[in-house]
Amino acid sequence: MLTRRAVLAASAAAAIGGAPQRSRAQVLRKTLHIVVGFPAGGATDLIARILAERLRGRYAPAAIIENKPGGAARVAVDYIKNADPDGSEFLFTPDFPITVYPHSFRTLSYDPLRDLVPVAPVSRSTLTFVIGPAVPPEVTSLKEFIAWCKANPDKAIFATTAAGSTTHFIGVMLANAAGVQLSPVHYRGGAPSLQDLIGGHVPASVNPIGETLPQAASGKIRILAVASAERSKFLPQVPTMREAGYNVVVETWLGAFAPAKTPPAAVRALNAAISEAVRSPEMNESLSKIGYEAKFQSPEEFAATVRADLERWGPVVKASGFVAEE
Repeated sequence: MLTRRAVLAASAAAAIGGAPQRSRAQVLRKTLHIVVGFPAGGATDLIARILAERLRGRYAPAAIIENKPGGAARVAVDYIKNADPDGSEFLFTPDFPITVYPHSFRTLSYDPLRDLVPVAPVSRSTLTFVIGPAVPPEVTSLKEFIAWCKANPDKAIFATTAAGSTTHFIGVMLANAAGVQLSPVHYRGGAPSLQDLIGGHVPASVNPIGETLPQAASGKIRILAVASAERSKFLPQVPTMREAGYNVVVETWLGAFAPAKTPPAAVRALNAAISEAVRSPEMNESLSKIGYEAKFQSPEEFAATVRADLERWGPVVKASGFVAEE
């Protein structure tokens, strides 16, 4: 389904090391399916829709989002593993089903290095530690929240967007650094975890900044810290977890993956189309509105990032003692 002209254009751009130029012809002749492992309404789903809008009419005549939640995003990975390798379907996912799950799940039905091919990252994000109305209003810092947890051990719980995810391990690492017991409650995505946070059913949660910015602006939740190495430009007044006294640093990304048998030419063509989208002022503006920054790499560079992150997460998961039994 790839036009010869588009494939040659993408390959030539990659060969000379320059930024791919806008294709004059669509690469696909059929609808593009972007598969997301979380329900609609979360940050991953929202950014996938922003990307689809930029690919529609450029890479493919139509682009639709297929939400396939389940198995803490593993259902979507399995689907893409077995999808047609023709460039018409790809997985759009945060890093943890690819880089953390191989270490945190006792059994996993896919091998990210064997069953998938990295196409391109699209954006990077900061994860936030937030509290809701279940915590007294006088608690305004991470240290005060830790003190509250020690005084109320039966209420010391936090929500995650998935078991064994980066959001889960941020809580685990914080608990270890602070010397406090924090019990996780796992949800099927960011939208339902925030819903329970705002409803007062859980006191705290770890979510991408894109999910928490609007709720914090409305006063429904309080962002106590970010897990990045530096303060977020979208939340300059909020300290990092390291600044708050806890050595917890996690950088995250969202990216596109195709089935392993996808031809290199098809991967190049999709990478070129995503490059055009990510570098566009329109997409950068849309990402900034929800607290994300554009990120782009070649397939080879992205593959190196994936391998490095896989190696980095192994010791972290092992030290936590967590093993998912699902």
